[in-house]
Amino acid sequence: MSHAFRDLLKKVGSGVHTAKDLTRAEAAAATRMMLLQEATPAQIGAFMIAHRIKRPRPQELAGMLDAYDQLGPKLGPIQSPYPVTVLCSPYDGRSRTTPISPLTALILAAANAPVILHGGDRMPTKYGVPFIDIWQGLDLPLQHMPLPQAQQLFERTGLGFIYTPQHFPEAEAMTPYRDQIGKRPPFATIELMWSPYAGDAHLVTGYVHPPTEEMARATYAIRGTHCYTAVKGLEGSCDLPRARTAILALGNPDEPDFERLLLHPRDYGFAGEDAPLEDTPHLVNAMQQVLSGQPGELMQSTIWNGGFYLWRCGVCQTFEAGLALAERMLIGQTVTEKLEEVKAEIADLTLVPLP
Repeated sequence: MSHAFRDLLKKVGSGVHTAKDLTRAEAAAATRMMLLQEATPAQIGAFMIAHRIKRPRPQELAGMLDAYDQLGPKLGPIQSPYPVTVLCSPYDGRSRTTPISPLTALILAAANAPVILHGGDRMPTKYGVPFIDIWQGLDLPLQHMPLPQAQQLFERTGLGFIYTPQHFPEAEAMTPYRDQIGKRPPFATIELMWSPYAGDAHLVTGYVHPPTEEMARATYAIRGTHCYTAVKGLEGSCDLPRARTAILALGNPDEPDFERLLLHPRDYGFAGEDAPLEDTPHLVNAMQQVLSGQPGELMQSTIWNGGFYLWRCGVCQTFEAGLALAERMLIGQTVTEKLEEVKAEIADLTLVPLP
């Protein structure tokens, strides 16, 4: 048993009236002890549920992210005309609506705006469709790539993916606890703000509940992260909805405070239903239809999202120009060509032994 961890557990687990917040350094130490399993299983489970009940504070989340930065994988910096965008979505996947982020990522990469996503397999508590299932359906076996090859793919194509079971086994080892406690622990919150990139990045945080956005902004302020986008997205993802107003918070390096942005789909001719989630084969087939330029609700959602991120990442000067460019890229097969390029690079990398 870790006596040092027990002291930290006592602080967060003493009850509603006597529990105390951890300092940033204490939260980092507790997270390291959990990831390295220096704490016992009983201590880890107790901390997760106690911290959830207490509710994590921004300085605690900042410390937990410090530990992720220390122990987790990083893709190295690359030269790019635009900031590297990291799309952070819930690891327990999607269960109601079609994910758009993989298509958004391909659009950005095709526009020379590098992008990174991260995640694992189906995970508690939702066990929804994860990114890796979609990548596999699109013939991108990203789960088999060691980190050096993932780095090479990122450098060559602008598309990066951190697959936690392969690249961050310490975090993956925490997955069974989520199932056993039956609730998302604070680890699920920091995944929405974690950047596996060893350089300045544009972080995109998806969320469901407004307090999560407030906590993310406060955590970013503590950590000196000024370039970010917080999205009240579909199922807490980075995907902008079309059935309701998109609510966003934009943080910019040159501005002292964030900018609130409300995007009404009807104002741009994009009001409609968000595509419901089907089984994975049908989901992948629907995405392939979008990539081939076929019209439909999913195509509209992809243009809506692609247009926003093309504008937000600086590829286009206006949101309207972003929408127009996203549509041209999809109909003109530019995004499909990027997908084929990524496939070819993966095939080439699997034939080249690692140094």
